[in-house]
Amino acid sequence: MAVTATPASQASEAESGRAGIELRGVTKRYGGNVALREVDLEIRDGEFFCLLGPSGCGKTTTLNLIGGFVGPTEGTIWLRGRRIDNLPPHKRPVNTVFQSYALFPHMSVRDNVGFGLRMDGVKRAEASQRVNEALALVGLEDYGDRTPAQLSGGQQQRVAVARALVKRPAVLLLDEPLGALDLKLRQRLQVELTQIHREVGTTFVYVTHDQEEAMSMADRIAVMNLGVIEQLGTPFEIYRRPTSRFVADFIGDANFFDVNVDGSVAVLSDGTRVPLEGARTSGPATLMVRPESLRIGDADSAPAGAVPGRAVKSSFLGTRVRVAVHTEASVVPLMVAMHGEAQSSVPAEDAEIAVWWAPEDAIVLDSSRGES
Repeated sequence: MAVTATPASQASEAESGRAGIELRGVTKRYGGNVALREVDLEIRDGEFFCLLGPSGCGKTTTLNLIGGFVGPTEGTIWLRGRRIDNLPPHKRPVNTVFQSYALFPHMSVRDNVGFGLRMDGVKRAEASQRVNEALALVGLEDYGDRTPAQLSGGQQQRVAVARALVKRPAVLLLDEPLGALDLKLRQRLQVELTQIHREVGTTFVYVTHDQEEAMSMADRIAVMNLGVIEQLGTPFEIYRRPTSRFVADFIGDANFFDVNVDGSVAVLSDGTRVPLEGARTSGPATLMVRPESLRIGDADSAPAGAVPGRAVKSSFLGTRVRVAVHTEASVVPLMVAMHGEAQSSVPAEDAEIAVWWAPEDAIVLDSSRGES
């Protein structure tokens, strides 16, 4: 039997987009430092939601505000229609999983998972059943009698997740829980966490600075910078349609061109005119194209609007070949990602080539505001 974090009806409410967590005009100051600035945010009930951004962007502060570890300077926080920013942490239906695991070394795995239930006075029979369910959920039903020292790092992290879920919280907060693990283990646990999320239906709020981790796990992502939310959307929207240069640069790799927009054409700094998708307001702007959207070939057979250049360096990266191309249209070399059969036509270094892309693969960003 799986741990049931929320009633069955919650799944349909999550699908209908019901707000589980709401931050309304929330600001957090530490003296003269503004960690969070007038944030309005809705996290849907039952959603796997990621707060993503560099160090100091405000993502952990947001998590701590939801958990009650700090209070807002301004604004209010709501959970399922109930205001919670005036409640202490232990009175909120919220549990947290930290990067450090914070397991009791002298207790068995079973006792670690059941500790919170004992503190809440749950009857022994019920507590034992719930602990067994939680251990089965994370695949550790045969490890209950071991101590944390007898477990691997990944197993300890799963114990921490089980301990948080056994209390059946409405919201599970995860503060970079996989940051201390090696790459392959981290990738495996990313899959396991998403499976656990689907199983229990609890709202997960996950903090990370790892773009790939957020993209692989989240239903939606809030990209944060300097205490504000730069963009909120699905992984596809964040990656394919960034609304600012910061988001485009932070999520994955990107090539940028300084251009002048002339209706449905962008004029690059070398004079090349490239078509745009749809009419645009004329003026200076930034053009962004992802490396995998670029195509390269002989300059003589390239289509109209191709950018002339020279292959500088080709790097084999397993699943793709990355080609650096020098052009007069960009201050730094363009990065081209070649996948599949395209890898058989990697240009020789110093070869004169051309680079082009489909109009729908280019994003125009306003140079003055950094917005799409």
